[in-house]
Amino acid sequence: MHYVNIHDAKTNLSKYIEEVSQYNDKIIICKNGKPMAELSAYQKKSPRQFGLLKGKIHMHADFDELPDEFMEYFQ
Repeated sequence: MHYVNIHDAKTNLSKYIEEVSQYNDKIIICKNGKPMAELSAYQKKSPRQFGLLKGKIHMHADFDELPDEFMEYFQ
């Protein structure tokens, strides 16, 4: 990980993109010496798998009924 200023980042953006993607590195972009943004390699996420919790989550038959003690807040 190394730090560059905004002007340098704009001038050498293609070079920095290659660097982070090839070496899985991070580049911190600074303005007036203060970190403002981070350039890092894109991490491809695995696709979601639907149905992993099937049969593990149960709802009570009255889950959508409002309890009596809350009725005073809705009047």
